[in-house]
Amino acid sequence: MVSGADDKRFTVAVRAVDGVVLLTLGGELDHDTAGPLKEALDAAVHQGGRLLVDMAGLRFCDSTGLNALLHGRLAVQEAGGSLELAGLTGPVARMFRITGADGVFPVHADVAQALGANPGR
Repeated sequence: MVSGADDKRFTVAVRAVDGVVLLTLGGELDHDTAGPLKEALDAAVHQGGRLLVDMAGLRFCDSTGLNALLHGRLAVQEAGGSLELAGLTGPVARMFRITGADGVFPVHADVAQALGANPGR
């Protein structure tokens, strides 16, 4: 499944990798583009288990994007799963660091490291 905002400033691709639901984000995640992420997270939560969000291709994330991820984290935890992040870089990593959100999510350097890590860590 691949979806994005009408102007293609943001994309999200969803696929299964080794029993993990991998959401790969790209572009700019903000108030105008967060809809596809919310939809993808809602669908992935119902699959249960471990969700991994690859943020390496994300150039920007505002509070709306962060909020979508936080809500997704709560929903997947209620369903007995986990939501982890990988590939935080540049301004996105800075925003997560400043807000303290990097302490709320398990954060991995990249997808390869995350897939080699223990689930839910």
